[in-house]
Amino acid sequence: PPSSDGSSSPPPPPLSKKQGKVTVKYDRKELRKRLVLEEWIIEQLSELYDCEEEEMPEVEIDIDDLLEVNSDDERASKLQVHPRDFVRELLGRIRGMRKLSAPTKKGL
Repeated sequence: PPSSDGSSSPPPPPLSKKQGKVTVKYDRKELRKRLVLEEWIIEQLSELYDCEEEEMPEVEIDIDDLLEVNSDDERASKLQVHPRDFVRELLGRIRGMRKLSAPTKKGL
């Protein structure tokens, strides 16, 4: 079909540009530690409240918030609402963990 300028050249071929693929890289070891810790927290809170996870009262434990402070005393003060043994065990488990930073993006 003729183009708007009157010539009858074929339309340009579609761009065959290779689509870039974006992936997000996480530190798998830290993610695994975090998952294990979160599962342990849920298990412990289920025992403390003697109920299943779905029935548990709203309890917020922000692991990154705990990792921002430097001492166990400061961390414990953020967790005063929880029984002592749970807090002591939780603090022992987060020792050596790192706060998760924003994931890095890799693209082509």
